[in-house]
Amino acid sequence: MESALKISDTSKNDQLYDLLQQLQPYDLSEILRGMDERERVELIANLPLTDAAEALEYLEPEVQYQILHHLHDSVASPLLKQMSSDTVVDMLLAIHPLQAEKMLRLLPEDYRNKINNLMTYPEYTAGSLMTVDYISARSYWSGEKSLQHIRKVGHEAEIISYIYVTSTRGELVGVVSLKEVILASPGTRLADIATTDVISVPAEMEQEEVANILSRYSFYALPVVDSQNRLIGIITYDDVVEVIQEEATEDFQKLGGSQPLSEPYFKTSIWDLFSKRIIWLLVLFIGGAYTSNVLESYQGALDKVVALSFFIPLLIGTGGNTGSQIVSTLVRALGVGEVKFNDVLRVIRKELITGLILGLSLGVVAYLRAYLMDVEINIGYVVAVSAFFIVLWSSLISAVLPLLLHRLRIDPAVVSGPLITTLVDGTGLMIYFTTAQIILHI
Repeated sequence: MESALKISDTSKNDQLYDLLQQLQPYDLSEILRGMDERERVELIANLPLTDAAEALEYLEPEVQYQILHHLHDSVASPLLKQMSSDTVVDMLLAIHPLQAEKMLRLLPEDYRNKINNLMTYPEYTAGSLMTVDYISARSYWSGEKSLQHIRKVGHEAEIISYIYVTSTRGELVGVVSLKEVILASPGTRLADIATTDVISVPAEMEQEEVANILSRYSFYALPVVDSQNRLIGIITYDDVVEVIQEEATEDFQKLGGSQPLSEPYFKTSIWDLFSKRIIWLLVLFIGGAYTSNVLESYQGALDKVVALSFFIPLLIGTGGNTGSQIVSTLVRALGVGEVKFNDVLRVIRKELITGLILGLSLGVVAYLRAYLMDVEINIGYVVAVSAFFIVLWSSLISAVLPLLLHRLRIDPAVVSGPLITTLVDGTGLMIYFTTAQIILHI
């Protein structure tokens, strides 16, 4: 690896390039990241076109542009054409418009028009994910003619497992696998072997929904159509993997009560981190202020039985933890379509029964904890009963809130977790002190 990073000193060494060509594209991209600008350009210029294009696709858009910009047009043009169209679009949208215009001039006019069209689709939609590097064939073509077509244009396609069958007007009428074409008689028409019940997605569909469909049916790719059912692109499984990773990352960040980062962590400025966190922290700070009011209103009970204060962190922490577990489960279930708002009663029933069992278990543990602390036996009863009802109450609130927020088109991931914790803190204290007043007669 050391020799690879010093490629500028060994550029005449053919064995080095042979070694690099044996690496996977991702590994090549990691080597490129460790190089300076001149070394990157030299390495890309000496790699086979396919290897260079695949390695570039793993790099950040700015780095892709820097390399292409410093290559001679005779090298940059075919390299840009070899890269998948969705990757090219992402790069062009990330750089300055004047830089993008220069890159577009390197492409053939017909391909440039397709790229310009792809750039018009809103971010996070099927249209923004799709690539135009696919293989389509007319329904009246024979298997032999289709294979000839694949041999001619297949090197430009991102995937050749599926051949999309279209009418003379470009409408998607079927799909056939490469295996089916090869095994069919040479004279067989595609219309006779194609599957006509094609699952496609509109260009305006949200990318998360596209990811759910692709993973649900275990396809390698999904065709994308316009309002007239004309085939305009495909979305491949590798694009969906990136979407799933992005969505999962966003959900994790949102569950902490923070807006998701638009850049990798170390590329995000301190000011951006501050601005994405402060709003919800302030909202939750204000919302949590009522916890102090609850404590103040029960100050008399605390003065009479000081030992009650020993268990406050334990009980409110238990309620918050219970809620966080339920919320994280339901947010994910909502995200993948396993749960809908119409299932609210089923969810409540399921979580209340689970909460009942958990509450009884934690109530016993809470009583043992109080017993070991050598407090009055009645206080142990208070702690045990409070733990039971706090867990049950937290289970009910946590079962309803994510579904309600989702129905109101508010992202439950960014609200539910912190809100549940804040809400259960205050109401949990009320349950605790009310239980204490009933049992201890204070």
